[in-house]
Amino acid sequence: MKALRLHVRSDPGSFIYEEAPRPEPGEGEVLIRVHAVAVTPTERAWAPTSTTRSGEPRAFPVILGHEFSGEISAVGPGVSDLRKGDPVFGMNDWFRDGAQAEYCVARAAEVAPKPRSVDHVLAAATPISALTAWQGLIDHAHLAAGQRVLIHGASGGVGLFAVQLARRCGARVVATASASNLELVRGLGAEEALDYHTIRFDEVVRNVDVVFDTVGGETLARSWSVLKPGGKLVTIAASEEQARPERVREAFFIVEANRTQLAEVASLIDAGELRVLVGAVFPLAEGRQAYECKPVHGKVVLRVVG
Repeated sequence: MKALRLHVRSDPGSFIYEEAPRPEPGEGEVLIRVHAVAVTPTERAWAPTSTTRSGEPRAFPVILGHEFSGEISAVGPGVSDLRKGDPVFGMNDWFRDGAQAEYCVARAAEVAPKPRSVDHVLAAATPISALTAWQGLIDHAHLAAGQRVLIHGASGGVGLFAVQLARRCGARVVATASASNLELVRGLGAEEALDYHTIRFDEVVRNVDVVFDTVGGETLARSWSVLKPGGKLVTIAASEEQARPERVREAFFIVEANRTQLAEVASLIDAGELRVLVGAVFPLAEGRQAYECKPVHGKVVLRVVG
């Protein structure tokens, strides 16, 4: 099969579009013919890209891209509820090869039926971002109707879903984004939208119930001051190595595959309650260029079929 493989960790110049062995599904797994796969640029430097779950070095080259949309090509032993030809979307294990290839393997529990109302490109941009927003706001922050939430990076892949899901929960949304994306995030449900280039959010925002941070760094550090007493901060932008203060360690989480939540996200998309936005699309063979692309909003997606 053809695949985009990274030969040197963190080096975007080491991506090579080349032949690679086609994987085979094991117990409880499915083989997916990938139609589209999203790009997460920071994944090049993540620990699972270069180490195994036990901490041993992984053999390079590796295949990145762990959220995808496609169709079932084969099922492994023990899989009874998925069949060849089923259109699915999902995310697979960070510690195994991803989906920037013509085929990938995932556990059956990591995929769900693809939303019918969108194509594979839009579906591929959904799993990690939507699940991250869902798990951060609902599972970790326990966001409730009537609460006020500040969402950082609201026009990014995760932020776009976070704004919509927070609004759907009945929360009042304050969002930070660049000036060119303020109208977009307002249209998705933000009550207030702040241009982070010209406005210091911590000088104008006070007493929020929840901060959902996708930016990290100084933005994360300044966010504690805007919480009301008992407020909750969650972040996806502080690695475990960087998260020295206990409160940051407690705020940080890593998204997990969840078939039930994926199915609910698909239902919301099909019902018109969630919009999916893609920043740019490249063919798989141009994957190296895709990693250099900085879209105005949303994610970059690689098209594998069509």
